[in-house]
Amino acid sequence: MGVQVPSPVPADSCGCHPRHDRGCPPGHRVQDGGVTLRFVLDPELSPRLREQIVALWVDVSNAGGAVGFVPPVTTADVRTLADPTFAGIAHGPDRLLVGYDGERLVAALILADNRFALKTHWCVLKRVMVHPDTQGKGYGLALMREAERVAREMGLAALHVTLRDGLGLDHFYRRLGYREIGRLPGALRVAPGDDRDEVLMWLDLTPGDARP
Repeated sequence: MGVQVPSPVPADSCGCHPRHDRGCPPGHRVQDGGVTLRFVLDPELSPRLREQIVALWVDVSNAGGAVGFVPPVTTADVRTLADPTFAGIAHGPDRLLVGYDGERLVAALILADNRFALKTHWCVLKRVMVHPDTQGKGYGLALMREAERVAREMGLAALHVTLRDGLGLDHFYRRLGYREIGRLPGALRVAPGDDRDEVLMWLDLTPGDARP
């Protein structure tokens, strides 16, 4: 996770991809503890937006965010993972959520489908990213709460996220109601002699677990 660019989207338009027009609100605006962001679900993956997401991904990675890489990384490095990720969104079942501060893209994540019939009732949050120069503004919390809202509207029973141990990310997710359900010991080799646990976190979205 990279809870650590600009894209002009009209304030009265959500920019939904035609294939993904599932009733997402137009430029859904969220106010949370003084933080105001405008979220867009399923935006059209234009070449411009792809470039901006890749740039965000590079910046987050080089700031130490755990979004699939170990710094330093280049745009070419990130494209090796970004291209199949975009394919899963544009031509597959995955969904993209982006957040804007004014007209600037500052946050993004993917609600990734499990691609398995017995797991259609929950999904995985991947590439959770907030631009490094906005850290401390509460954008990460706002992004995750919006993802939860979207998941509930989708009728999902749970959300799953995996973390790189050693960065304190588990505390962030616990604040949002996630609980640790297991670990893969030493599963992530970030450097020779530096193996990190992969931490598995889970958020129950069943009606009895709904929070204010």
